[in-house]
Amino acid sequence: MSKVRKYRTRRPLAVASAAQCLALRVAASTAAFVMLGLAAVPCSAAAASAGPDGTSNADLTVDGRKWTPCAAEYGTCRFSGTRDVLYGTVEQHVVKTFSNSADCNNGVFGDPAPGVEKRCAVAVTAADAGTAAKAAAASVNTAPAAALESTPAVPTALKAPPGQGLRCAAPSSQVRAAADGDLLEADTPSDGTRLFAADKPFALVFTTRPTQGDTLNWQIRDSWNAVRASGRFPVAAGATLSTLNCASTIAGYFAVSASLERAHSQLEARGTRPAGIATFGVLPDTSTALPAVRFPYEDLHRFGGQGTAYLAPGQHCCDGDGYRPVYTALGLSWANDNRNWYMEEPKKAGTFDPASKQLLPYFRRGDIMRLIQLDGIPQWASPTGKETHSYAPTSLAQMKDYMAKVGAESNRTRMTYFPKQRDNYYQVTWEPDADGGLPWRDSDANFIAMYKAVWEGIHQTDPHAVVMGVTYASVQANVTWMRRLGPQGIGRYMDGMTIHGYYDIGTTPSHPPERVADPGNQGTVQGALPAAMRALRHELRQYLKPGAPLFVTETGISYDIGEAYGKNYPGANVLYAQAAVVARTHLILLGEGADMTYVFYLADMPDAAPGYGLFFELDHPKGAYGPARISPKPAALAVAAMTRIIDGTDTLGPLKGTPKGVYAYAFRRLGGGKIVTALWTHDNDAWNARTGFSASQSADYRLRVDAPGTSGEVTVFDMMGNASALAYRDGVASLKLSPTPIYVVSDNAGVFKDAVMTPEGYVPR
Repeated sequence: MSKVRKYRTRRPLAVASAAQCLALRVAASTAAFVMLGLAAVPCSAAAASAGPDGTSNADLTVDGRKWTPCAAEYGTCRFSGTRDVLYGTVEQHVVKTFSNSADCNNGVFGDPAPGVEKRCAVAVTAADAGTAAKAAAASVNTAPAAALESTPAVPTALKAPPGQGLRCAAPSSQVRAAADGDLLEADTPSDGTRLFAADKPFALVFTTRPTQGDTLNWQIRDSWNAVRASGRFPVAAGATLSTLNCASTIAGYFAVSASLERAHSQLEARGTRPAGIATFGVLPDTSTALPAVRFPYEDLHRFGGQGTAYLAPGQHCCDGDGYRPVYTALGLSWANDNRNWYMEEPKKAGTFDPASKQLLPYFRRGDIMRLIQLDGIPQWASPTGKETHSYAPTSLAQMKDYMAKVGAESNRTRMTYFPKQRDNYYQVTWEPDADGGLPWRDSDANFIAMYKAVWEGIHQTDPHAVVMGVTYASVQANVTWMRRLGPQGIGRYMDGMTIHGYYDIGTTPSHPPERVADPGNQGTVQGALPAAMRALRHELRQYLKPGAPLFVTETGISYDIGEAYGKNYPGANVLYAQAAVVARTHLILLGEGADMTYVFYLADMPDAAPGYGLFFELDHPKGAYGPARISPKPAALAVAAMTRIIDGTDTLGPLKGTPKGVYAYAFRRLGGGKIVTALWTHDNDAWNARTGFSASQSADYRLRVDAPGTSGEVTVFDMMGNASALAYRDGVASLKLSPTPIYVVSDNAGVFKDAVMTPEGYVPR
């Protein structure tokens, strides 16, 4: 829709900026790579192995000392005891001393070899005490200000309190804290994600600075704002750290609140996180009901993301691995990578060398796959004389030649780093909406001619290429443009389709994907997400080959239109609603026949429509790109549960005959496995910012899970991935649905054969 653009983010250039920043600053150096001989993954100093490019991890001699390669740049070098660690190349390097591990990046060591890819190696012999002392002093004197303001260190002897549920023991320690800071602070130190494994111990640390002895009262609430744990304990006057040992068998989002009885304080706002709370999450373990799926190809993973966060000590945007550990914790397996012509050959033709182009280090682990972006042309090839996304180049032959080089480089990259990935995926244009930030101003004929040049160039050198488009901002806009461009032949140059999944004038808690499904409701607009997806699949079947993949490469849910980050916003009800709408939106996209979907955005960023992030950004009141400190929202944990439950499935489709207000989509685990049915209810009149987003709305629904006459149990997961057993009789499970999705896991696939509507033209990949 034309106005979607106004109320959501412009093309997030900073999504790519992390990659662009690194691409500009990290030039390839084959010599350095060979000399330090490291695989592009962190590894133990004790293990010597071959890297993906065939280099060796054998010991080497530098400056007369023996060194064992231990990590690629942006990785972590791990070892036992106190050791000297060399960072850089054989000719240009710096040596510092660490105990047990060292983060291998410029933020920790500085940059001894600018413009060159660097590596870490650990000294074979232990560091002497004098060297260690000097290194420790240096690390204190040179630590950046952000590091000095970081969260408290995690205690080393944490133990989980006995019992079930969310529980925290009385403070295990109370020690002196830094004198400067807020009267009352709370945090859960971690790897930077503030996410923890179920039933594993973690620390809840309160910092207090009252002028006299006081009593601290605390509570922990879940996504539904229900109290899950609480307590109180005395604190001394002055600055004190009080550490509670906690654990939780309950998965999900949790918000800590606290106050001092005498001082009448509360937790202050941090960045985009409002006052009164500190947040953390407990990740679900769904493996009992849903054992790990075997993926015949890695590109069958169904979830990706946009946005980065630089959480490791010493990292900062954009110097480090912005994807781990947060993407892997959330279950996101796809991210964007850039091979845009205007980035790779900005000054003249022929400067891109596919033989020497190096993949960015954080992709080399092979666990986060690339969607390769191709949009935009350089100024020297532009009819306007300026870098542009709005016109075809003056020479399509030059464009084809460049794309052939990209295809060659991408095919080499896939074989080297992604051996279990079947295909490479290329996105030609990005939101060419007329009223968007990258509008197409040229003719339809030139648009198609540009696709032809890209398709022919890529396929000339990449036998595993999947060239995709047209990637308008809303589902309905992609329908409209395929109806216009399809008859003109664009489908001949598209192996698959990419879209962005926006569906309304602002995709917000008050504008959920079902809001427009009821044409009788005067508050809605045309183009419900389920209806728009069905129209899109019809166009895809008309103009693309059977089984062509459909990737949704961006969809986000912001806060409501007109709202802003603030000390008292958002509240718990808004955060609950956002989580529910995020999950429901992506379930509809997949359930209506998308093969893969991207969650937008990782953390809150500065924009006219606030709140797209799955995490709060803790350092800037309006958000920031590439943050160093984040804290989860309920949406993050809803995504973590959804990915664990739905990834590794094929889509069966929406269930037939559901009553008004009930939504149900069935999926089947790969390899002919179990059935997962996602269900929820929605009522427009009970779901808006004015009256509040109702969590108490409910609807009864009887789901057939087995043959008539049978009895047994199914597993039901809530929105946060908590499992419960539900008995069924006569093959039917009686469910109580709410606005948050539940997931029913059952075994009898036969009963779903005639119960679902397979999305038009959908072929399991």
